[in-house]
Amino acid sequence: MQTMRDLYQPNSLDLSIEIFPPKTSQGDDALFEHLQRLKAFAPAFVSCTYGAGGSTQTRTVELCHRIQSELNTPATAHFTCVGSTVDELKDWLTYAHANGIRNIMALRGDPPLGEETFQAVEGGLRHANELVELIRAHTPDMGIGVAGYPEKHPEAPDAKTDLDNLKRKVDAGANAVFTQLFYNNSNFFRFRDAYSAAGISVPLVPGIMPITSFARIKRITSMCQAFFPKDLSQRLEAVQDDDRAQFDIGVEYAIDQCRELIDSGVPGMHFYVLNQSQACERILDALGLCPTA
Repeated sequence: MQTMRDLYQPNSLDLSIEIFPPKTSQGDDALFEHLQRLKAFAPAFVSCTYGAGGSTQTRTVELCHRIQSELNTPATAHFTCVGSTVDELKDWLTYAHANGIRNIMALRGDPPLGEETFQAVEGGLRHANELVELIRAHTPDMGIGVAGYPEKHPEAPDAKTDLDNLKRKVDAGANAVFTQLFYNNSNFFRFRDAYSAAGISVPLVPGIMPITSFARIKRITSMCQAFFPKDLSQRLEAVQDDDRAQFDIGVEYAIDQCRELIDSGVPGMHFYVLNQSQACERILDALGLCPTA
């Protein structure tokens, strides 16, 4: 099974898709219908998130195993430090590896529900770079992705501190960096320049979340403190009672955003699809990125 170590070669553009575990069997069925449609675009992998407090850690592995067996597409399991001791983290890694998982997205994780700050459990880990070190030591054949923040992690005091933290994750053994969503490419390009100047050389993959609902994207960007362009906000606000118009505006914006990123030489794009395929299909079709058409 291909790992992140094998991806993002020169003159290639690798696509990846991020999903979350549905709460019902009907949700699973609907998700796999959407993934089957996205398979036409030959994604390099599908990543599956890991619920708050590790609440879906077993489901994450189960879904990744099913993606690999039914879709014949590599899967990447998200993995966080939240609520687990080192021994429990090692047990999960052993379980994931035994189920054929060879790619991990290593994240510190958000504070558990009801808590404002992250606190490691006794015998646990405090930072994502420590998690990367653990993965690399316990399952050395894993491909490892980590998160990067073009507009700074909300908890970081400044951009330099945030970049220093990212470098620690890469130095610990990460193979690629996947960014938080963003809607201003200039912010990504500035981040990429600082990334290179800091001596970070692993592939930097932009994270794209197509806008399909103005209300939803306002909530998401507010939670992660991502910049949202005023002119785009005004256009969406003007059609907030028209679901189709919001979808069309968001998708056309994403097409232009992705085209500029591709022209700038990004090694790949990571799509946060919210378990739906329609927007991503239309974007990739417009960009001519359907190898099986």
